[in-house]
Amino acid sequence: MRISMIGTGYVGLVSGTCFSEFGVDVTCVDKDARKIDRLNNGEIPIFEPGLDALVASNVAAGRLSFTTDLSEAVAASDAVFIAVGTPSRRGDGHADLSYVYAAAREIARAMTGYTVVVTKSTVPVGTGREVARIIREERPDADFDVVSNPEFLREGSAIQDFMRPDRVVIGTSSPRAQEVMRQLYRVLYLIETPILFTELETSELIKYAANTFLATKITFINEIADLCEKVGANVHDVARGIGLDNRIGRKFLHAGPGYGGSCFPKDTLALVKTAQEEGAPLRIVETVVDINAKRKKAMATRVLDACDGSLEGKTVAVLGLTFKPNTDDMRDSPSLDIVPALVEAGATVRAFDPEGMDEARGLLPDITYCDDAYDAMTGADVVVLLTEWNEFRALNLERAKALLKAPVMVDLRNVYTPADMVAAGFRYTSIGRPTPDPSEG
Repeated sequence: MRISMIGTGYVGLVSGTCFSEFGVDVTCVDKDARKIDRLNNGEIPIFEPGLDALVASNVAAGRLSFTTDLSEAVAASDAVFIAVGTPSRRGDGHADLSYVYAAAREIARAMTGYTVVVTKSTVPVGTGREVARIIREERPDADFDVVSNPEFLREGSAIQDFMRPDRVVIGTSSPRAQEVMRQLYRVLYLIETPILFTELETSELIKYAANTFLATKITFINEIADLCEKVGANVHDVARGIGLDNRIGRKFLHAGPGYGGSCFPKDTLALVKTAQEEGAPLRIVETVVDINAKRKKAMATRVLDACDGSLEGKTVAVLGLTFKPNTDDMRDSPSLDIVPALVEAGATVRAFDPEGMDEARGLLPDITYCDDAYDAMTGADVVVLLTEWNEFRALNLERAKALLKAPVMVDLRNVYTPADMVAAGFRYTSIGRPTPDPSEG
């Protein structure tokens, strides 16, 4: 089997590399010559644990290569995956499908013999049919099928997610295309991974429905956290109490500053727009989108409150900038709302992130970037824990107190235990959990 992966962004690079690990010959294609040169020189343009070693081993084995020549790669392929970006379109929130459709036209011109064209990008319902129409229009003589094969990769654990997934979803009614996809995922059949074959439209909707449901769980527990603060309850215990119910499950019940990243914000918005256009509005999802946007903007107020209502002339140490740990991805990160709000309130911001600072510099230019967490805390009036990187989970609290002007922490990820922080002498604020009164200790 030979395949081409069009697009070497997060999904394309991880998926192509993992397919090559399955023994498939993979050519990853991108128009960005600089990115391809970096990949050919062994440089990985994204941070994903374990990806650099996996790329190196499969390149060395001759199963993985990188090129800007789409035509040559497609002509030699049994299947071609479209893994280009589908960002939210400016102005209306719909998914921008221009890159998908442009790729479809180029693929059509380059195909030789029967080819399975697979949409790996996250696309709205109906995109696969439009891709087929475009290919047919460009090449009336083409022998092909279009398949939907959505990705379910979590940044930071994407290789494991690909190698041992909960399920694989494949949308096609063509027996020929089904057989090609079975061969590609043969390794997963051997370990009895559930492989779900559906119609094209069903597969496309499964991806959006899954991400939207998870975003809804996050938003639900965030609202419960706000209620906990009003009534004196502990959101961790509430989450555990409901998560032990198998019908609910414990995952994605961690209160925080709101969801971000490359998927949830754009996918929830795109599904809302699709549903509105089809006359079947998703009121719950509309509310989730609205609540999440407002929540991220409101988080700066918690820092303001911790500093007695004013940040004018004060220094804030921010630990973590990426939307989650184990990635360098800054897309729709809560930091992009919180940090500018702190600066606007008059604060000087000193920040550190283990992997995200190169990306952050272009997005958050008005702050100071530091060498490590302790450098960021030096001389600060308050420390804000914004991303739960492992190295922030066991800070030397005595050293932190010595570096800070005042022992004040705002923990937006609930990494620490309120009682422990009060015992360590900190004024401590977290999400949805009561903080003991030190005078009552």
